[in-house]
Amino acid sequence: QVQLVESGGGLVQPGGSLRLSCAPSGIISRINRMGWYRQAPGKQRELVATITSDGSTNYADSVRGRFTISRDNAKNTVALQMNSLKPEDTAVYYCNINRRSSFYDRESDYWGQGTQVTVSS
Repeated sequence: QVQLVESGGGLVQPGGSLRLSCAPSGIISRINRMGWYRQAPGKQRELVATITSDGSTNYADSVRGRFTISRDNAKNTVALQMNSLKPEDTAVYYCNINRRSSFYDRESDYWGQGTQVTVSS
């Protein structure tokens, strides 16, 4: 079964930067939207950023102007560049890939196992 492999998380000081990357372990066809979500302790998972196949992006208000999402359609990878990090950005970040439906299969979503991002001095 295809899984999403995430990398780039870690500990960083306030104002620092991190770059998260996500790549499927195998081939995923009919990829539509790709994105990143996060979940902090005691809170529900929330959208961080998404990007469509044509490059249209959507960001949460809390990260707009600081984070940048990008994708490589040839490699089916998605990345999240995080700048000017704040302690409130501390959370587990999850990669998501949405797969369009076809005559044979229903629409589906793939999720990464999550990578920890901690912003602290």
